[in-house]
Amino acid sequence: MQTASTYFEDYDIGHVRETFGRTITETDFVVHAGHTGDFFPHHMDAEWCKTQDFGQRIAHGTMIFSIGIGMTASVINPVAFSYGYDRLRFIRPVHIGDTIRTRLTIDRKAPDAKRAGMGQVFEKVEVLNQRDEVVLFCEHIYLVQMKDVA
Repeated sequence: MQTASTYFEDYDIGHVRETFGRTITETDFVVHAGHTGDFFPHHMDAEWCKTQDFGQRIAHGTMIFSIGIGMTASVINPVAFSYGYDRLRFIRPVHIGDTIRTRLTIDRKAPDAKRAGMGQVFEKVEVLNQRDEVVLFCEHIYLVQMKDVA
């Protein structure tokens, strides 16, 4: 991993970055179910799923969120940290064999009202499938140090 200090003032509205893809496997389903305890038939019972409108197993939304966000972790920024995620939505189902990637767009930024010398950077997070369809959306909020207090 790389380390690079990116201060609040350095974030440009509209800047886009995108990850490489990752194919979702049956092992992902099983491991995630084991970690979370979510063994709902929608995720684990192939035969039952054949009787439903969706016809096949659907990935856990929390798994797609975790993998999609994990793929973005490539550079450590020592002057910023994640404040959280808002507006999380599971837009389309993901199935075994689908390949996802994550597109991040700096949407807006503002000084933090509670923390002097810090700003909030809002990043749109879109997880896309191999057909370029958005399968998950959320907003990531960073707390980032301003240059004048460095």
